[in-house]
Amino acid sequence: MARTKNHIELQFLSEPSDVNYGGKVHGGMMMKWIDQAAFACALQWSESYCVTVYVGGIRFFHPVHIGHLVKMEARIIYTGKTSMHIAVDAYSKPVGKADFVKNTHCIIVFVAVDDNGQPKPIPAFKPKTEREIAMHGYAIKLMELRKSIDKEMKPYIV
Repeated sequence: MARTKNHIELQFLSEPSDVNYGGKVHGGMMMKWIDQAAFACALQWSESYCVTVYVGGIRFFHPVHIGHLVKMEARIIYTGKTSMHIAVDAYSKPVGKADFVKNTHCIIVFVAVDDNGQPKPIPAFKPKTEREIAMHGYAIKLMELRKSIDKEMKPYIV
């Protein structure tokens, strides 16, 4: 079963309850929005409930201010048998301005699960555009890096 929609975009205004005393959105709120956008993308691709299994490489470039329009872009960049690697970029801009500024980037991995919570096969993502091919390669490089990170972390996780 082929999918044609491998991305999703969400837009909304940051609200007073999203920000800290300095008028900037909390990093935790950004992570919540990133997870929600990635979940919606994973759900759209897999047509199944999904669980987050990894969040990595989150980078905060610029703050999001109260009242700014926020845009979350999430896209499938790699699929395994049951997993989806999703790149999420967050952008914001003052209302009335034309150009968005990139605020945050990260990769999230989701696994599709069945009604019993067991991993469930998903359709394969086949990159077509130059950008999709580059992002697919990026996901593969990150998977290799995670193996060495997992090895380093193992003594401290148990």
